[in-house]
Amino acid sequence: MDEIGCAALDKATNQPNKFLDAKSSESALPKYSNGARDDLIQMQYLRAMAEFWRDPANNPEATLYDGQMVDPDRMFVWAWDTRPFPHFPGNAALWSDGKNYGRGHWLSGRVSSRSLAGVVAEVCAKAGVSDVDVSELYGFVRGYRLNGDEDARSALQPLLLASGVDAVERDGRLVFKNRDAHPVSVVTPDHLVREGDAGQVVQTREPVVDVPGRVRLNFIEADGSYQLRAEESIYPDGTADGVASSEVALVLTQSEGAQTTERWLSEVRVARDKVTLMVPPSFAVAAGDVVQLETGEVSGQFRVDRIEDAGAKVIEAVRVVSGAYEAAPTPDVVVPTPTVTAPMPVWPMMLDLPLLAGNESPETPVIAVAASPWPGSVAVYGSDTGDDWGFEANVPRAAIIGETLSPLSAARVGQYDRGAALEVKLSGGALGSIGEAALLNGGNLAAIGDPLTGAWEVFQFRDAILVGADTWALSMRLRGQRGTDGLVPGVWPVGSVVVILDGNIVPIPLSPNRRGAARSYRVGPASKPVDHPAYRTLDHTAMGIGLRPFTPVHLGWRRDGLGDVTVSWTRQSRIDGDFWEPGETPLGEAREAYRVRVRVGGVVRREVTVVTPSWVYSAVDQLSDSISGAFVVEVAQISDRFGPGLFGKVSVDD
Repeated sequence: MDEIGCAALDKATNQPNKFLDAKSSESALPKYSNGARDDLIQMQYLRAMAEFWRDPANNPEATLYDGQMVDPDRMFVWAWDTRPFPHFPGNAALWSDGKNYGRGHWLSGRVSSRSLAGVVAEVCAKAGVSDVDVSELYGFVRGYRLNGDEDARSALQPLLLASGVDAVERDGRLVFKNRDAHPVSVVTPDHLVREGDAGQVVQTREPVVDVPGRVRLNFIEADGSYQLRAEESIYPDGTADGVASSEVALVLTQSEGAQTTERWLSEVRVARDKVTLMVPPSFAVAAGDVVQLETGEVSGQFRVDRIEDAGAKVIEAVRVVSGAYEAAPTPDVVVPTPTVTAPMPVWPMMLDLPLLAGNESPETPVIAVAASPWPGSVAVYGSDTGDDWGFEANVPRAAIIGETLSPLSAARVGQYDRGAALEVKLSGGALGSIGEAALLNGGNLAAIGDPLTGAWEVFQFRDAILVGADTWALSMRLRGQRGTDGLVPGVWPVGSVVVILDGNIVPIPLSPNRRGAARSYRVGPASKPVDHPAYRTLDHTAMGIGLRPFTPVHLGWRRDGLGDVTVSWTRQSRIDGDFWEPGETPLGEAREAYRVRVRVGGVVRREVTVVTPSWVYSAVDQLSDSISGAFVVEVAQISDRFGPGLFGKVSVDD
C-alpha cells in the first residue's frame, strides 16, 4: 500500500508533502511557490502518478513478492475527507480547519472537476471536429452549465473567454492555447518589409474613453451552494467610466472570479496599443503567437491576432504584458454554507378575541404561532372533516407567546392594577416599557387565558422588565380591556398562557355561516406538505367574539317607599366607543335591548328583556319570585347576531 498526495497549491509538485496550516510547526510552501491556490496542479499530479506507475516500463515486477513493484490498485490518495462537502469547509463554527481547504490536500469537492483540455476536446468531438490540438491548453473546470441547444462555438466561447484561451487554425487543425506573454520570436528591423513610402511599423492607440474602467463578471460560486455571484475590478486611475459586464455559466471560486476580471481589465487597457507590420513569407509566425518587437520605432511584446498572406505577411497584433496572465495569491475565502435545520413542530395558539382595532372581521379568529427555531414561515390548513385540508393562511413572523410563572389576581377594571408584577416566560422575542400616553392609546396589548376553555382576558401593561432568560415582569396593568372585563377571574393561575397582540398574529378567514361550527387545523412549516410530521393539529370552534356586546357598566339601584327596586346602567359600545365627539355612546348593535336576570344563591328567579338602560323590579314581582332578602341583578346587552354579551351585576341589599 502506497500513499500519494499533493496540495492544491502553486508548484506543489516540487514538494508534494508540504502544506499550509497556521497552527502547525510544519507549515511551509513548496519550493519556488508563490502561495496561490492551484487545483489544476493537484489534478495533474494525480494523473501523472496514475499513468506513470501503470506503465510496466516504469514499474517492473518485484523480486521479493508477487506483482509489480508499486501496486497501482493499492495507491491511496491523501486526503479524502468523510465530512460532507460543502459543509466542510463551509461550516467554520463546527470545523476550525476549513480555512485550510482551499490550498490543502483535500480531494473532497474536487474529484468531480475536469481539465479544460478534456472539456474542450469533448465539445469539439460532439460537434464532429476531431482534428484538434489541446496539448497547450491548461485549465480547471469545476462545473459548466449548458442548455443543450448551443452550437460548438456558443458552448466554447464562455470557457475560452473566462480562461484566456485563443482558438486558431493552423495547417487545417484547430489549435487551442492559453494566452501568455512568452515570445516565440523576435522581430527586428532586418525582418521588416517596406512597402512604398509607408513606415515599416504602423502603431495606433485607442482613446481611453473607449476603454471600460470597470469590469464585472457574473458566475456560479463554487465551494458553497452554487449561488450566483459577481466580482468586479476597477482601474485605479479612474480615467474611464465605462462598465463592461459579462455572465458565464461557469462554476468559479471567488478568487478565480476576481482574477478573471483583473486579467480582462489589464488586457483591455494594454490592448489599446496595436501595430501593423509586414514580414517576408519565410518569417515563421502564426496567429496566436507572441512576438518581441525590437524595431526602434516600437518595442515590447505583441500577440498576433491576424495574418494576411499576400506575398509578404501583413501582421496585425496587440500589446500584451506578462503580469496580466500570472495569477496573484489571494486570501482564502471560506464560503459559509446555510445551516440545515430540521423542521420542528410549532406552537400554535388559536384565539377568539373582541375587536382590537375596530376594522377586523368580527367573526374571524386569529392565530399566533411560536417556534424555535423559526422555520421561515408557517402555513395554516383547515378542514371541516379532518380529511380535505385547504390552505387558510400564511404566518410570516413568529408571535410572542409565553406562560405565567406567577399568579395574576383580579383587579378593578378602569384603574391601574398596581399589584405584584406578573412574571411571564416567553417563547422568544423582546418586550419594552412604554409611556402612559402610548399605553392609553392601546400600546402593549396582550391576552391572558386558558386555551382549553377559550376564555381570554385582554390587558395592557406599561412596564416590562427582563428578570431572567426570556422571562419578563409585567406591571402597571390595565385589566379587562376591549369588553373582557366580565372575564376577569378571581385569579389567573400559574401556567396561564399569555399572547402578545401585535402585528404578528394573523386572522384566519371564516365565513359567517361557519361560526359555531367545529373545525380542525393543521399548522406547520410552510416548506413542508400538510401531512409532514412537523405539523400540529388543533381543533377550534370560532364563536365570533368580535360580535359579542360589551358588558354594561355603572350598574346601580334604588328602592322606593313601596319596595320597588329600580336598576339602571350604562352601555358600552364595541364599535367606535372611544370616539367622544358625538356625546352619546354609539349603540353598536342593530337595536337596543338588554337581558336582565335576577339571581338568589346562584339560581335564576326571573329573566326579562328590556329596551331601555333601566328596569323596575316591583315589590309584587319580588313577592311572586319568593324574594324576601338580598338578591343579585345581572344585565347583558343583546346582539341580534351574537345573543347576550357578558353580564354585569349588582347586589341589591335588604
